[in-house]
Amino acid sequence: MTESPILIALVNDYDVVTTGLATMLDRYRERVLIAEIDLNLGVADQVDIVLYDTFAQPESDVDELSTLVANPRARRVVVYTWNFHPDLIERARGQGTDGYLSKTLPAKDLVAALEQVHSGETVISPQAPHARTAPGLDWPGRGEGLTDREAEVLALITQGMSNAQVAELTFLSPNTIKSYIRNVYRKIGVGSRTQAVLWGVDHGFTPDHHRIEHWRGGP
Repeated sequence: MTESPILIALVNDYDVVTTGLATMLDRYRERVLIAEIDLNLGVADQVDIVLYDTFAQPESDVDELSTLVANPRARRVVVYTWNFHPDLIERARGQGTDGYLSKTLPAKDLVAALEQVHSGETVISPQAPHARTAPGLDWPGRGEGLTDREAEVLALITQGMSNAQVAELTFLSPNTIKSYIRNVYRKIGVGSRTQAVLWGVDHGFTPDHHRIEHWRGGP
């Protein structure tokens, strides 16, 4: 265990996602302390680790990770995701990230993994097939019964992406994307893509693009 808390910046464009993760980690604030929550990649504080949550982010876009890795205020960068496609892991590692951690990790295991990264290790967590997302996380549409993956697909199509683009960004098959979309339509009670996008706009599926400083007394 480190003598002082590891300073963490959370990066994602969705307020509900980052604040949910911050709340989950808050129980371990003697070990990890949220220094800031960035929703536009502009990390401003000197932090030990940037935790990049991939919800509805183009995790296959190397430019975003490159921006974080090149930021002199961030000592290390860790990807936080449910998608463990080997090509995504290899691409992230090639960009210089220091960890690739699963959203299935319980909070205590996530904190332990961040401590390993902080000590200089490269940590890639094992991903159990069909595992549930760790308790405590949040995402748009959860209250309406959308899973995190269904919500992510809806967020991407709300941003105007086609099925093919969503499949390419998430490294999922087009048929899998179609299956998620059918499930989304059923759960939110719509019958068309246009209706789904309008519903998404009205229910928090558009990016926030702002910054939350000094989370609950952080530095």
